[in-house]
Amino acid sequence: MLAGNANCGTTLHEFLSKNTCELTIRTRAQLGCWLVLLGFAVAPHAVWAQTPSPLQEWQYSSGIALYNMYVPDRPLWQVDAGLAVEPRPLYEGSERYRALVGPVFDVRYKDLAFLSAGEGLGVNVLRGDNFRAGVAIGYDMGRLARDDLDHLKGLGDVGTSATVKLFGSYVISKALPLVFRGDVRQFTGGAGGLEGDLEIYTPLPGSSEKLVLFAGPSLTFADRKHLQRLFGVNPNQALASGYENYSAHGGLESAGFGFTAIQIINTHWLIVGNLAANRLLGSAADSPITQTRLQAVGVLAFAYKW
Repeated sequence: MLAGNANCGTTLHEFLSKNTCELTIRTRAQLGCWLVLLGFAVAPHAVWAQTPSPLQEWQYSSGIALYNMYVPDRPLWQVDAGLAVEPRPLYEGSERYRALVGPVFDVRYKDLAFLSAGEGLGVNVLRGDNFRAGVAIGYDMGRLARDDLDHLKGLGDVGTSATVKLFGSYVISKALPLVFRGDVRQFTGGAGGLEGDLEIYTPLPGSSEKLVLFAGPSLTFADRKHLQRLFGVNPNQALASGYENYSAHGGLESAGFGFTAIQIINTHWLIVGNLAANRLLGSAADSPITQTRLQAVGVLAFAYKW
């Protein structure tokens, strides 16, 4: 079905017959073409996806920038929905995990608006063949002290909060499908302050019509207000918790790496797997609340695409 598309320049059989160790920039671009033409460029995520997680922000919209480049005449509507399971840390810096199970969804109207468990409710204000930028409203579920009284007793709860996010992504070219992405999130309550990410990701050799692979690193930064609320200990909290008084400062919060695999079963069904790891840095790493600096997460989702 896809072999007749002139943009790809080669058949899928010819591409897969190449040794992946000998991939050139041109064949990588052809790979990108095959991937995005499938129409499975967006991996749906669970409804709690916007709460703190070692998942990289780019994993919530992996492939969207490439899809825009290779398929400018996208469908009027794109809708995915399904179910996901995610073992994840109780909170940032925790060594304890819990498994969450819940619905996933991703709804997009043209290249203009979207409603997604991963990206929130947003609009692409600026958009072109190789870039998109806009604003989205999301949420953060905060942190409950009762979830881990051995380590959070006396620190109080971090309340839920709406977040306002400015984001942008840029693809170098079809010949080099490397995606640069950045975002800044303002917390209206809860943890408060600002948090943001700088990221790079790309499609990987080994992908095919049925298996889509992405990977890339990221850096997360935050201002003093945000890090103090999550990792600091004020004098009152020190008296109640037994921790020493600790003042956090703004700067790098963590460095991470993510891997996403999308297995396409047929025209409608797909399986999405995400793996990611973050290492806390700076004030977050040195906080007395932090039990472990290295955290990982895995997500397995089953979804139906209309």
